[in-house]
This record gives sequence, structure tokens and C-alpha cells, in this order.
Amino acid sequence: MDEIEQTSSHTEDFEAEDDGRLLTFKVNRSFFTLITTIVAFVAGIGLGFVFWGRGAAPVATANTAEQPAAAAAQPAQQAAATEGPIPRYDFPLAEDAPILGKADAPIQIIEFSDFECPYCQRHFQETYPQLLAEYGDVLQLAFVDFPLTSIHPNAFPASEAAHCAQDQGAFWDYHDLLFEGSLGLSREAYEGYAEELGLDMGAFTECLDEGTHTQTVQNNFEAARTLGVQSTPTFLINGIPVVGAQPFEIFQQIIEGELNGTNN
Repeated sequence: MDEIEQTSSHTEDFEAEDDGRLLTFKVNRSFFTLITTIVAFVAGIGLGFVFWGRGAAPVATANTAEQPAAAAAQPAQQAAATEGPIPRYDFPLAEDAPILGKADAPIQIIEFSDFECPYCQRHFQETYPQLLAEYGDVLQLAFVDFPLTSIHPNAFPASEAAHCAQDQGAFWDYHDLLFEGSLGLSREAYEGYAEELGLDMGAFTECLDEGTHTQTVQNNFEAARTLGVQSTPTFLINGIPVVGAQPFEIFQQIIEGELNGTNN
């Protein structure tokens, strides 16, 4: 996954690493043992499950690779030893948040993502299609911009372009084209994707030129960071956090637990 080292506004610098490590979230208690019958959920701690700290600002170290081994191992040890309810976290979506699916769907997945993040693209290619195929009738998907601009200089303008497409009712089709990346990520590419979808090019280019959605993207980033998000992709499944391009089976286990009422 891609992880923040330093975060700030659109006009400041971000630093991140493509190192596939854990995201640290905002809680004063340990993360959860998701379902005791699935060893993958304990092993998954090392692959990218999360911790949050309630009431504390998100912490991004200058170089998490330099943390002592004992400190790095502590979250996994705590998670493995913890019993009790699965912590869930509320994230108030913006009124104009891109949403796919029924408003009353029993499963809501909020994705915090970056259009230039290779792990986000991996999720789009490998897991996203399976989720739609298997659970499309019971899912509501929401997308929240979380561009890591120091390593992904095209991520912020790509999100702006996606919201310009959203103004014409085409966010999710445009989302797909950005992650497919046939034209790459550039101003020319953004216009090319819009043309491919048959959008009103005058309105689309004006939206980009005027920075209509610059603040939209920035607000989404800041709201996610306030929650404690530090890596992409990050997900909340009915409030249950999952971090990284986890395999479909991880999502499936949580979703089935929600549908069957077996999650704590």
C-alpha cells in the first residue's frame, strides 16, 4: 500500500512509501481479531490491517522502516491477543460523495483511494470486479479522494477530473477509465477519457481550468486524514477498517459476517 509520511494541504508536501506496510489509525485500544475461524485475519495484520487512536492526531513517522523491530511487532501481538467486539468507525460522507448502489444496501464499503496508487489499481483489477459480481445487489460503494501527492503528482488532478465527470453523471465510468489507465494520467488523458465517455467537453474543460473541484478533493483528503487514514487503499466495511489491496476472501469474510450477523 502507499503510506503517508508527511501530510498537509494540497499546497504542501506529502511523502509516502510503496512498501506495503501497515496503516496506523486513531484508537487507544488494539485492533480486532476479526473472526476466530479465519487465521488469515491474524496473518492479515502483517499484510495491512489497522489501528486507530481515538482523540489523537494521526501519526506519520519520518521513516517507519527505521522503527525498532519490537515496536513494529507490537500491534500484531496486541491484535492476536485481543478478544471482544470489532471496532467500527463512522465516516460522514460528503453530500456530493460518489456513491454506487442502493441507498438502503446492507453493506456499505467506503474506499479511501488515489488514482495513481498501484495498490489501488490492483484492488480495482483483482478485487473490485469480484465484489460487484458476488455482492453487487447488497453493496453500496463510496469513493473518497486521498491523493498522496509527493509520490503521485497526478493523483490530485485525476481526482479533480473524476469529479468534473461526476458533474455530468459519469463518475464511476470515469473512475474505471482512470484505473484502467489506457491513456495514462495527464491533462490530455483526462480530456481523452471524457471524450471517450461522450461528455460535454466545453463544460468538462471549464471545470478543470477553473479548479471547480480542487476544494472538493482537498476537503475529502482532510476529512480522511482527520479520521486517521494514512495509506491507500483503505476501506471501511460497515465501519470495519481494512487496509491495503487485500484479497477478495478478506472482504468476503467480513461481508458474510455482516449479512449473517456473526460479526461482533
